[in-house]
Amino acid sequence: MSTVLGVFAHPDDEAFFTGGTLATLAKEHDVYTICITDGAAGENSSNKEGELSEIRRDELLDAGKILGVKQTFFLDYKDGTLSNNLYHDIAEKIQKITDELKPELLLTFELRGISGHIDHMATSVITSYVFEKAEYIKELWYFCNTEQIKETVGDYYIFWPPGYKDSDISKTIDISPVWDTKVSAMIAHNSQMHDVMRILKRAETLPKEENFIIIKK
Repeated sequence: MSTVLGVFAHPDDEAFFTGGTLATLAKEHDVYTICITDGAAGENSSNKEGELSEIRRDELLDAGKILGVKQTFFLDYKDGTLSNNLYHDIAEKIQKITDELKPELLLTFELRGISGHIDHMATSVITSYVFEKAEYIKELWYFCNTEQIKETVGDYYIFWPPGYKDSDISKTIDISPVWDTKVSAMIAHNSQMHDVMRILKRAETLPKEENFIIIKK
């Protein structure tokens, strides 16, 4: 059984963006995830009390169990701070994990960070760097949006990068068989229910699929 490693910026990225793919891959592969930030800059829309970073850490572990993730690694950088001066430090920590796990496949955001989120973009660049350095990693999957998705976004984001044309997309995964699993993992991020409901509302008009641009060695 081969090993898959997903690298994400925040607690909930794994479920909101690639939950269906992780649940699908977990049926035949050992799936692990890395969360780079502590998620503490978000809001808490639940009735849970305590430090938001700890709440979100527990939620991420619960979501991982639902998706079939074997283990999640926390790097605990401050939410919203992933800038150039941290790139090599983060890359070194990620590479220590990849050297231990020897994943054949890395999975992360496409280079524009899906929504233009700086933390997402930094995560993509850093993961790409690790991919290029590690010979044992054979494929890098960039999660990406289609052109159709941008039409459903609205004014929530200051700028949403253009989606990708069908001809640019390497792989489309039908997540309808695991849709309920993805939704359950999303709901496990209860403190972020404001985002969960917004995303699920948008999903009503979209195909149940997740799309990737794949880089191979």
